[in-house]
Amino acid sequence: MKKNLLLFTLLILTGFLGYMAFFWNGEPSEKGTINNPLFARFQVLASEGNSSCSGAFTDSISSMTDDSRIKGSCCSPMSWHRYEEQVEGLKKYKDISEIPPDPYDIDAELAKKLKSHYDDVLSEEEQKAYDYAMANSHEKGPCCCKCWRWYVYGGLAKFLIKEKGFGGEQITEVWNLSDGCGGEGDHVDHS
Repeated sequence: MKKNLLLFTLLILTGFLGYMAFFWNGEPSEKGTINNPLFARFQVLASEGNSSCSGAFTDSISSMTDDSRIKGSCCSPMSWHRYEEQVEGLKKYKDISEIPPDPYDIDAELAKKLKSHYDDVLSEEEQKAYDYAMANSHEKGPCCCKCWRWYVYGGLAKFLIKEKGFGGEQITEVWNLSDGCGGEGDHVDHS
């Protein structure tokens, strides 16, 4: 009888620990994570990403099919707390279809379009807005290194400045909310 009770207790404890390991992921949230679709999305993006900082990946974007997606972080593991803040903050720009609503899940067709704007020439006044964002964003640019994000989000900035009249502070905010390096903070590198 005691042996059965001990086995039953061990079985329950093992099940509980397995459940916690699967759903908790070490980062609790005030909103909770169980039955939270955003947290479920975070877990998939954090574990099944295809994003990379390599130059080869930057070049390969043009050959991706339009229905492909660029997922996950490039430099550091994703942070649940930071991811939640970013997705919530980007909702402010939901009416501008060129701003990806999730910095860790970007449509390849949109990435190609934005990257094509990277070489756009800005007027002197427009360049001041871009330069302001370069000096004041967390990463001191569209990303911490000159990877695909640098060119895609640099192109996004030029598009937003030219077509939507964004100023430097707005570009800075978009870049900060769209930081896809992973982790909690900045990663200034620019190699």
